[in-house]
Amino acid sequence: MQLKLKSTEEDKDKKKPGRLNPSRIRDHLANERTYLAWMRTGIALLGFGVVIVRLRAFQVPLMPRPGNGWKLGLVFSLVGLITVWLSTGHYFAVRRDIEEDTYEPTDRWVLLFSLAVMILGAGVIYFVFTTSLDPSSPLIPE
Repeated sequence: MQLKLKSTEEDKDKKKPGRLNPSRIRDHLANERTYLAWMRTGIALLGFGVVIVRLRAFQVPLMPRPGNGWKLGLVFSLVGLITVWLSTGHYFAVRRDIEEDTYEPTDRWVLLFSLAVMILGAGVIYFVFTTSLDPSSPLIPE
């Protein structure tokens, strides 16, 4: 009876390619944390969009038809949905790259969402500074 103490060339060939990285588990957990952070961001954007749209329901209607606030709320909600969709796709792409031990970080996601948040922030600033603070004012933007 012979005991194998050292791995042979056969054993090395049988290993899966994704198992070569010793920090694979840590990488997967970091990927999941990043995914959950993007999900929280998407949910926050969705919630903020709903709040913008629903704030009108708590005010006395001054106009027979809604102003432009619902458009800003809709854009926030759509960006939130897109964030959830793209972050899910990105999670699975990174997961595959970690398994194949071919992961390379990309800058496009950071640039894309930074640009989206900057545009949304500019929309909020524009909306806040163009909306009248006096509820009895006849100058309410359409």
